[in-house]
Amino acid sequence: MKLHRLTDPLTNLERRLTRRASPASGVLLISAGGLGDTVLFALVAERFAALAQPGETVTVLLRGNAAEMAFLLPPSFEVLPVDFTALRHPARRRTILADLYRRHFRLVISTDFQRHPDLDEALAFACAAPERAAMVPRPWAKYQKRLNANSRRWGRLIETGPEKLDNKLLRWALFADALTGQSLPAPRVTLPPERLAGLAPPDPATAQTPTLVIQPFSAVRGKQSPPDLFARIIQSLPPEWRVRISGHPSDFDRCPEYRPLLDLPGVRFEPVSFAQLVGVLRAARLVVSVDTGCMHLAAALGVPTLCLASAAYVGGNIPYVEALGPTSVRFIWTPMACQGCLGDCRRPAVESMYPCVAALSADAVLQAVADMTEIPR
Repeated sequence: MKLHRLTDPLTNLERRLTRRASPASGVLLISAGGLGDTVLFALVAERFAALAQPGETVTVLLRGNAAEMAFLLPPSFEVLPVDFTALRHPARRRTILADLYRRHFRLVISTDFQRHPDLDEALAFACAAPERAAMVPRPWAKYQKRLNANSRRWGRLIETGPEKLDNKLLRWALFADALTGQSLPAPRVTLPPERLAGLAPPDPATAQTPTLVIQPFSAVRGKQSPPDLFARIIQSLPPEWRVRISGHPSDFDRCPEYRPLLDLPGVRFEPVSFAQLVGVLRAARLVVSVDTGCMHLAAALGVPTLCLASAAYVGGNIPYVEALGPTSVRFIWTPMACQGCLGDCRRPAVESMYPCVAALSADAVLQAVADMTEIPR
């Protein structure tokens, strides 16, 4: 048994004995996904603002490593980043949960379909808010008994459809409608003009020459296509084109086999924050990315984007279905009987890749690049 399973009841008792002077106020939205999830959530977050009472603040709790995309959220929202790894250390966990209790939110909403009883659910219940709402969670055999027990602690549990529901944007929209009593059109994979206006404009230096932005890295190694494929994409471009490789400064240390890409003519590394990368993306002719936050960001900005996707997240984040309207993204992925596994792959990896990623056709990728750039093959 994890130590916090023993200490949490004592911490909960301590909180109940601590009086909070001010009345409960404000709405807390817990969004515990990664970078890509945060981009997509930013497209529907405004729908939940209707739940705030006059004068109340809407706060979004994000994973610490996903808060880099918080600049996409409505400017009126406050952002509360939480280091989820700290929740596994009893002393740090106690500090985080006590801080949430002191904030005294009136309404706490978990926006995640897949929830962990020791992480995002623990954060929600630590608030001890008078009103609590969540989706009926995705089944999870390992934690199902505890999820079922926790269901009694939510004031409202909303059914949002089958386990595999085309795209999580649609699930969020259904959830928001059920909570607010509204019936809004399906969301679009694009930032509203007023929020685009507040972001970095297209970078003039990038716009001077045709530019391809490549994001070959993912926090999930199995989602990365091989470096040889990206080399072939770069070599297929006319000599006047320039290539920017996006990523974190540590990515080439973590994945040194991609470093030779930097030796190809016209290639440069762009190790900047996502907020800074926006200007480069908006000026690019095309973005080629694995299924990660950069891809969803480029899509939300309306940049032509080619996603080299795994089948693991089909029905979750990708592809963007017709109900979400026209988008600037083209997805290439390999259908599999096991698709939609959310990364819980039971098949042997192929050179560190998910089998569905290893099966992507290089010819299909190169043809898609040619079609989207109007460069003859």
